[in-house]
Amino acid sequence: MSAPSSDLTSSPLWNADLAPVPASGRKWGLWNFAALWISMAACIPTYMLASSLIGGGMNWSQAILTIFLGNLIVLVPMILNAHAGTKYGIPFPVYCRAAFGTRGANIPAVLRALVACGWFGIQTWIGGEAIFKILTIYLPALGTAAPLPGLGISLPQFACFLAFWSINVWVVHRGIDSIRFLLNLKAPLLIILGLALLAWAWQAAGGFGPILAQPSAFAPGQPKHGQFWAFFVPSLTGMISFWATLSLNIPDFSRYAHRQRDQALGQAFGLPPTMALYAFIGVAVTSATTIIYGVTLWNPVDVLTRFTNPLVLIVAMVALCIATLATNIAANVVGPANDIANLSPHRISFRMGGYITALLGILIMPWKLVADPTGYIFTWLVGYSALLGPIGGILIADYFVLRRTRLDVAALYDPAGPCTYTRGYSLAALAALILAVLPNIPGFLAQVKWIDPARVPTWLIDLYGFAWFIGFGLAFVLYLLFRRLSPSQPHASPHA
Repeated sequence: MSAPSSDLTSSPLWNADLAPVPASGRKWGLWNFAALWISMAACIPTYMLASSLIGGGMNWSQAILTIFLGNLIVLVPMILNAHAGTKYGIPFPVYCRAAFGTRGANIPAVLRALVACGWFGIQTWIGGEAIFKILTIYLPALGTAAPLPGLGISLPQFACFLAFWSINVWVVHRGIDSIRFLLNLKAPLLIILGLALLAWAWQAAGGFGPILAQPSAFAPGQPKHGQFWAFFVPSLTGMISFWATLSLNIPDFSRYAHRQRDQALGQAFGLPPTMALYAFIGVAVTSATTIIYGVTLWNPVDVLTRFTNPLVLIVAMVALCIATLATNIAANVVGPANDIANLSPHRISFRMGGYITALLGILIMPWKLVADPTGYIFTWLVGYSALLGPIGGILIADYFVLRRTRLDVAALYDPAGPCTYTRGYSLAALAALILAVLPNIPGFLAQVKWIDPARVPTWLIDLYGFAWFIGFGLAFVLYLLFRRLSPSQPHASPHA
């Protein structure tokens, strides 16, 4: 492994947060990575994830299998991209410089950061809404406040959102060690809470109820017979997209790993099983609420507000807020904070990048993103996968196929080195990215109704359902093709 020489500390591409982590700073073992994924996967969006699939016609087992399979697929690029972080101690935006160029790396970094800002806002809204709902139990008048013009939510809702937002910002200010503490605290806490909720639902309902007995709408004789695959493919893409951001910026965490085995096994043990288990808990408890309360409650916050014991209610809500906080900081702040810092390393620190992420999380008005479950999967999740899939394909093709996992780390911080390519931009990577995104644009525009779907060929709309797969595979092949056509290898010339 090579490392930047001391003179590169004055480079405009270097700051202490983006520098390679030394051996003394690599404290994360297998349990830390398993805890990372148990902590991030055991969250309210995971609990509610199967609801959109069941609402679209799947039965519970089809929904859980789709979620598990999607996470098994995304685990592959997750482990592959994590390799560079562990081997060289570098974060995601620095890793991007090898393929995209010293300036070009800002393009995938900013694209990934903007998606994370949306997720930061969504998780912050969920945490704030939990606080709001517990307050309305004791102060019912808060729940009757009129929506604010232009926002669509009431002043008490917005105040609770800002309160939870402020807690997130405080943790960002405290730094990476406080994040690791939160994750280790949350992992067992949320599993215990989920299993306790599951046991309560089983006992109170005398079983898990009608949703688990509900047949698939795609089965023979049902309303959507013969339409399963048309729904399954975009749904699978949506499940992959759920963690598509982390499959790119996982070097931001794997740079702290003791060794490759820790990051690979820790992620494998932590991600797919936890996602499937917590989604099942969501389905089973929701099904039981139909019997217990006579109404189907998909949101665990709505379930917990039905409890009459104040102590149980407060403990459960505090646990949910800690859970949401830990997921939000780890999944949606660490990455974009580094990505934004990469725009101007000497001016923007990790903390400043985190503050900018938090501000954008307010401006994006996240409550509107999650208002419609169908739009949540087919517009939000599938839509951004069309951007992130190609980035993953390019990075893996560059690092594993062309470079054989060998990086000149010093060159990644050198503004006049081989990774400057053409004025800091790798034209091969940018061309592959643009061409891999193009096939999914018509389907996306039809999905968001910016153009009339009737004017878009059916095969292009169908193609959009495969957005992540199409983007990843096409970018992988095109990038290698453009590099083969180039007169020199990507690490050998500043003008490749």
